Amino acid sequence: MHDTGKLETDRPAGRAERLAWRPLLAVVAVAGAVHLAVAARFGWHRDEFYYVVAGRHLAWGYPDQPPLTPLLARLAADLPGGVLPLRLLAIAAQLGCVLLAAKLAAEFGGRARAQTITAATIAACPVFVAGSTLFGTTVTDQLAWAAVLVTVARALRSGTVRAWLLAGAVAGIGLENKFTVGVLLLGVVVGLALFRRSVLRTPGPWLAGALAAVLLAPNVVWNAQHSWAQFRMAGVLSAEQGGPLGALPNVPLLLLVLAGPPLIALWVSGVRWLAEERAHRWVLVVAVTALVVFTAGGGKSYYAAPALLGLFAAGGVWAETRAALTPRRWRIAIALSAVFAVLIGLPVLPVSAERVFASVNPQLVETYGWPDFVHQVTAVADTLPPGSSVFTSNYGEAGALTLLGPDAGLRLPVSSAHNGYLLWGPPAGTPDTVLCVGEWGPDYLRRFWSDVREIAPITTPGGVANEETTNHAAIYLCHRPHGTWAQLWPGLSHLD
Repeated sequence: MHDTGKLETDRPAGRAERLAWRPLLAVVAVAGAVHLAVAARFGWHRDEFYYVVAGRHLAWGYPDQPPLTPLLARLAADLPGGVLPLRLLAIAAQLGCVLLAAKLAAEFGGRARAQTITAATIAACPVFVAGSTLFGTTVTDQLAWAAVLVTVARALRSGTVRAWLLAGAVAGIGLENKFTVGVLLLGVVVGLALFRRSVLRTPGPWLAGALAAVLLAPNVVWNAQHSWAQFRMAGVLSAEQGGPLGALPNVPLLLLVLAGPPLIALWVSGVRWLAEERAHRWVLVVAVTALVVFTAGGGKSYYAAPALLGLFAAGGVWAETRAALTPRRWRIAIALSAVFAVLIGLPVLPVSAERVFASVNPQLVETYGWPDFVHQVTAVADTLPPGSSVFTSNYGEAGALTLLGPDAGLRLPVSSAHNGYLLWGPPAGTPDTVLCVGEWGPDYLRRFWSDVREIAPITTPGGVANEETTNHAAIYLCHRPHGTWAQLWPGLSHLD
């Protein structure tokens, strides 16, 4: 019995099927068309402003992320079209996830039907649809997880060092985008140790790990030079989520809502299939590891979402081999999920109606109203004397004024002390006359200026509630500082 178990553990993962390009491209075309129709309907998101500005301050890291997404955002923002080039990148990443998920099903031995079901499921899954509404680390992280899962599955099947090196390169690039890929790699190692132990006695996985570490090294050096800022930021985010207890409700939210209620049976079937297929059981370990680690670490609900790629790919293979799941049944399930995903994930409703889904996806209303915000601030800034400056409470406000302000006529320098902005320092000159803009009250500002006067609250067209209006963001005119910018800066700086 012992020998039989060992042979089962060590057997290869099987043969990969060829990609069924015709149905897969049809899925990609439909998904891409839906996304493109509303890609820039409302406008910029605060995070997109920040990524672009961060990319203009190129570094190997920032307090809240590695460098890859800011670099890509900067390159996209240099193209004409405003926010549209960034959204095209986000859509491309989403469609990449669709195709890579189908490729993963093919690595599991899934033929055309399995690949099509898997691709359509990812295209209709709310957490993937919503993640690609804007360009940022969420959608690029999903793409990185998909690429790592596929390249590891391929390396396990082929067993060649070259295949493992490709997986290591993909993992290293993914880590330069977001550290959450490290949880994926932890799951892979644990899964191989449990069910494919003989693979760890070959050089391939270790060379892959070494290559990933080399690619990550510049960011590690940057963190060491900046007091491990990204790790401190992770602690702040965990505390904001309420730690493990605060993150615990994220598990049912992800599995029952964000994964798509009509698709529950498919990922559950994927779990069953992976439990039966020992050669691929490491993928199930990845999903369990992601849920456990992100919950224990106080992570956000969508952090573990990319692990659904493996479950849905396995579910597609299961559906292909089970006559009980007829094409009509899975098409209905995917169509229902697609409708739900579009309603909560894409800006298809009037902005006043988006508040209905704000508890599940608050990001859509955060893409609305930024030009009006910039005009409100500019109208006040135009009345100030030379040598004045604008100081904001968060990176979204600073980014909006930096990128949209010049076209609106804003001529004053803009700064903030939030996250990456705190490293870029205060403006030149003195803080004698400063227009403070943001989500802080006069009592807070009086810690730094003796004369603080509220000019006007920030408003949005139609009174739509977003982060600025909910937290009573306002424009304040501040005089008589309690020191120079250098003296004020440490107290103004904040990570959140």
